[in-house]
Amino acid sequence: MSKRSVKPFIPALSLLFALLAGSLIIAATGSDPIEVYQKMLRSTFTSGYGIGQVLFRATTLIFTGLAVALPFRVRLFNIGGEGQLLMGAFAAALCGIALPAGTPALVAAPALILAASAAGAGWAMVAGWLKVRRGVNEVISSIMLNFIALAITGYLLTNRFAIPSTVHTPAIVADGWLPDFDTLFDLGWHSPANLSLFVALAVTAGATVLLYRSRYGYDMIASGLNPEAARHAGIDTPRHTLGAMAMGGAMAGLAASNLVLGYKHWFEAGLSTGAGFMGIAVALLAGTNPAGIIVAAFLFAWLDYGGLAVNTLVPKDIFMMVQAITILSIISIPALFKNRLKED
Repeated sequence: MSKRSVKPFIPALSLLFALLAGSLIIAATGSDPIEVYQKMLRSTFTSGYGIGQVLFRATTLIFTGLAVALPFRVRLFNIGGEGQLLMGAFAAALCGIALPAGTPALVAAPALILAASAAGAGWAMVAGWLKVRRGVNEVISSIMLNFIALAITGYLLTNRFAIPSTVHTPAIVADGWLPDFDTLFDLGWHSPANLSLFVALAVTAGATVLLYRSRYGYDMIASGLNPEAARHAGIDTPRHTLGAMAMGGAMAGLAASNLVLGYKHWFEAGLSTGAGFMGIAVALLAGTNPAGIIVAAFLFAWLDYGGLAVNTLVPKDIFMMVQAITILSIISIPALFKNRLKED
């Protein structure tokens, strides 16, 4: 058996192991695992509200998953998605406040999306610049930048932009709102799922084409596989390092289209709810493949909302443990079988 033949099954094995481990934990609490999982399925996929909640949560995770996956192609581990999301969301909110009322929707919404992606890209490029110019490990710099972004946005929100007696900014201009699915399709779901899901799917398709059907993507992957050989082949590896980090940051910033433009319509404290960190799990489960990120995002969104739906039976923390066990399994399974697998 070869590593190449086993590798595609690692995410499925990891998920299966995590669900089995979760079942044991649920049983240890005195609940029936089958009953719990059945209620999770009923609460999410048999009601419009439940489906909408999964779609809404998955949308953010697609963006933050791509924020990790794209830099990883250049062997960069971007764990700064949380900070990049915050900076993007804050920039979108400020631009949405500054735009005058009556700005055409075809101008306002794209302008806010562009502001969000630019802010996220700019924040990620700080880590990229430190990597290229000073050799600073991007894991260290990007995680530190998370705390700095949290501090900056928190300070500016509290002391400058928040509406008095609240923890959020004024609402963005109404023409910058993205319509929800109830408005678009007259569904009556009463959920926050909105047009940004299609933005996420389009961006994922674009990322797939970029990586696998373009010269730039080929150069990115070559830079990650063997930087020295890529340099000898004339590929500007520092430029691709900066470019990959910028693209990852832009993806995280684009999550603002879901959270600010499509849902809250303002920036508030705690807006991201850890979605930037969850994107790491999504990317790892998907093997950093853009198409796989969609599937992984929906899975984690289901676990996230489903855990809330069965909170009366078992604590939601159990499903956070399932998510963590999934990632630990993805990391551990190849190591456990390392000595048994042979290269092709």
